[in-house]
Amino acid sequence: MLFGRLFTVMVLLLAAAGATAEEIRVGIAPDRPVVTVQTPDGPVEIRRDQNPDAVLEGDWARISRDCPPFCIQPMVPAEGVTPIGELELLDLLETGAAEVIDSRTPDWFEGGTIPGAINIPYTEIADRLGDLGCEPDFDGWDCTGAKEVALFCNGLWCGQSPSAIRVMIGVGYPAERIRYYRGGMQSWRLLGLTVVQP
Repeated sequence: MLFGRLFTVMVLLLAAAGATAEEIRVGIAPDRPVVTVQTPDGPVEIRRDQNPDAVLEGDWARISRDCPPFCIQPMVPAEGVTPIGELELLDLLETGAAEVIDSRTPDWFEGGTIPGAINIPYTEIADRLGDLGCEPDFDGWDCTGAKEVALFCNGLWCGQSPSAIRVMIGVGYPAERIRYYRGGMQSWRLLGLTVVQP
């Protein structure tokens, strides 16, 4: 009788373990099913949508917009800036090695953003460099102690983060401390990655 109960418990544990492993069929990378990011509201698990029939809808499904202003952005918006993709952005979020900045206007930010990102709209960036480790001085900003940052906006056609980056560099932010996630929210959503409402 004891053997029968033990066998039943073992079968249930194995079944539960198998079910858990099957839950993450669509991982981030072969050895990385999820990424946990620390946010002011606590840890958030970033994962990909597990529904193989999921599709982009609404604004994110649109592929054409008038140019200008919605022109395809360069991979490197300014000399010295490092372009990154999703895996590099996830590394930065997971380790806290850089401040991840959603440079979109507040209405877009409030509609959903990348977990762990802070909102500094491109229209305010020149006035908010103090949030990023710069100190005001008589000439504008002293960015000797500037943080490592990664900026993004709506996608490959969005000029908000490239504009913010050029403004930052123009007032003294070191280009080598800036990363640019060109894919932005459209690519993030295309990959089915977790989006949070701030």
